[in-house]
Amino acid sequence: MSSEIITEDTTTTAPAKDAPALVKKIGRTTYIVRVHFSKTSKETMSDKIKRMLKNEIQQM
Repeated sequence: MSSEIITEDTTTTAPAKDAPALVKKIGRTTYIVRVHFSKTSKETMSDKIKRMLKNEIQQM
């Protein structure tokens, strides 16, 4: 089992108060990942995942 730990970062300042940040440390490198969603998007997350899977299957 891996010893990598993923925790929610509450110490760094995010661009927006509601923008989540994930921190992952691999070796001596720490990666901070921030996630945001477009407020003008017409595609739901489910739609996006389905579209990406269809595109992936078509490339096989």
